[in-house]
This record gives sequence, C-alpha cells and structure tokens, in this order.
Amino acid sequence: MNQASIEAAVAAFRKLAEEQAQRAEDIKAQGDFKDYSKLDKIVIGICGGDGIGPIITKESANVLKYILADEVKAGKIEFRDIDGLTIENRVAHNKAIPDDVLEQLKACDVILKGPTTTPQAGDGLPNIESANVAMRKALDLFANMRPVKIPEEGIDWTFFRENTEGAYAVGSRGVAVNDDLAMDFVVTTTEGTERIARLAYEYARNNHKGRVSIVTKANVIKTTDGKFLNLCKKVGAEYPDITTDEWYIDIMTAKLIDEKRRKDFKVIVLPNLYGDIITDEAAEMQGGVGTAGSANIGKKYAMFEAIHGSAPRMVKEGRGQYADPCSMLRASVMLLNHIGKHKEADRLEKALDYCMFEDKKYTITGREDGCTCAEFAEYVMQTLTTKFGD
Repeated sequence: MNQASIEAAVAAFRKLAEEQAQRAEDIKAQGDFKDYSKLDKIVIGICGGDGIGPIITKESANVLKYILADEVKAGKIEFRDIDGLTIENRVAHNKAIPDDVLEQLKACDVILKGPTTTPQAGDGLPNIESANVAMRKALDLFANMRPVKIPEEGIDWTFFRENTEGAYAVGSRGVAVNDDLAMDFVVTTTEGTERIARLAYEYARNNHKGRVSIVTKANVIKTTDGKFLNLCKKVGAEYPDITTDEWYIDIMTAKLIDEKRRKDFKVIVLPNLYGDIITDEAAEMQGGVGTAGSANIGKKYAMFEAIHGSAPRMVKEGRGQYADPCSMLRASVMLLNHIGKHKEADRLEKALDYCMFEDKKYTITGREDGCTCAEFAEYVMQTLTTKFGD
C-alpha cells in the first residue's frame, strides 16, 4: 500500500469534513421561510434544462401563464426565461451550473425547471456534478417533496426526501485512494436532519395526516443513518398527536406494494439516496414517473420539476415533441400552492385529473400514435376554461 496515496486521501477527506462542518454552521444562521404574500411581485424563473426539458417546460409555463394571466397583467407576477442548463453549455463551462445561470436563478423567487442530463462514468463527458444536486445545494433547497395519490387504491403518500446531504452531498468528490480502492462519503448533520423532519411533521399536522414513517438503514449504516433516525424521532416526540413509526429501506420498498399495508402510510421522511429511489417506485405505481411532480423547498428559494430524466433518446429519435408534460404540470400545481395561489392550483389539479384519467380525449404515448406535448397542454387550458373556470 502506497502511504502517500493514503495521506492524500486523508487530506481530501479533511477538506470535505471542514466544508461540511461550515455548512452546518451556515444552516444555523438562516432566517425564516419567505412569505410570498408580502412580496410586491413574485418572479417565476422558467429554466428548460436539456433533452425533452425545454419542450415540456415551455408548455407547462404556457399553462401557468394562462392561469395566472390576471396576476401577470397586474404586475404581481413576472415570468423570466433562463437558458444555459443544457449539457453542452455546462460542459463548455466545466460546471454543473455556469456562474451567469446561477445568478439568474438567484434573481427568482421560484423556479420551474426541466430535466437535465448528468454525465456518468464512461460517457466521455467531464466529471461535473449533477445540475440538480448543485442547484439544491447552491439555493439550499433542503426538502424534496413528492406526493403520490391513487384514490381508487386508498393511496395518499407524501414523501419528504432530504435533498442536500446523505450520499449525494459530495457525490462527485469521492477519493480514488489507489487503483484498488475508491471511497465516497455520506453526510448527516443535526441541522440538516432536524429541518427536514420538522417540515414533514408540520406538513402532517397541517394536512391532518396522522402518521409519519421514518425510513433508513440504521441497522447497518449505524452512524449516519442512525443519526438521521434518532433526530427524526426526537422531533417526532414534539408532535404527540402524530404516530411515528420506523422502517428499513429494503422492507419499505416491499411494503409499498403490499396491498394490506400500503394504505397505512401517509407522510414518509427519508435520506437523500433512499428518497430518490423509492419515490420513483411510488410514481411508477401511480402511472409512471411521467405523472409525478416534485417540489424542492428551501427558506429563500423553491424549485419545481419533473421527477424523470431528460430522455435524450427521445430527442435523438426525433420524438421530442411527443414528450409527456404531465409531470411538469403536476409540479406546476405544487408551485401554485407554494406561492399561495391555492384556488388556481386546485383548478389545475382538477383539470389534469380530468384530462389524464376521465375524458382522455388526447393521450400521450411518446410516439406518433399519441398527441404532442403542445396539443395536450392546449387541451388542459381548454379544460380549465370549459369545466373548471372561476
């Protein structure tokens, strides 16, 4: 074993540990959540991403502009287009988010963001961090909230995935100690865990959900997962009106498809990696990842997106115009609720339910035998007017 390589790995870990310790201190210094009702104007950034991202984001933005037309006309809401999160531009700058794009994002209050492509080992692209992970960290979007509903099966789940720590916190900065050994790191802080737990329990209380389930692998990953579990239980003790239970991630994936048990789950809080995986499973049960939206919430900023990827194959095969916008439209419902436009959110959600599950005048297949993304968005806007008007 080369001692020099060991020392280099230790030095790299020391730097990461110092950075994460400072991040924990920075969390302590944050203020309260932004009160959108007190803003003279809410700025909504529209960031298309790449692949099918610009297509589905554009049509979802058109629906938002349609439903918020009076607010825009009155100067209370402004939409801003933000380009620059294409994989080509990120590779050209060798950054997950180019500096000028990040500044534009920070000038917005909330962001509707399309999927982005993340380079992976062996694809010939530089080792740049996921744009999603980078944005969550840069804007401190610590809570990833993903609802899944299947009313006919009694399923009404809301997942609270910790967004800025866990296995993704320093995911692109692991250490290749030598040719035989590579190490990555998992991060769990007291401050980061307590705030996601409190958000989950507050949501459960405010929405009359009587159960919060904590998901970890604390029996094996005892230090970081154990810390997450114990801190969530400690926060849960402050909410005696809510039942707290705990599950290991492997058995939870099984219980979500257990027809006898899955109706019991209401609010689920879990670390980053587990949340990424299990919410895709849950969305697939709802009808596929194309049907599910996602909210990324921080105290100052919030970003709303689809939970699926950028589907570069669809674009390569010339099928991009047939991409399904429903995930982005579901995210748009969450955006409207977040900024206090609850009536508009309710109208859009009802219109989506009608278009997707009841009328089905237009169906999305991803190919020429289905409607285009633009046609479906127009269908939703027509439905908003004809069936769910003021």
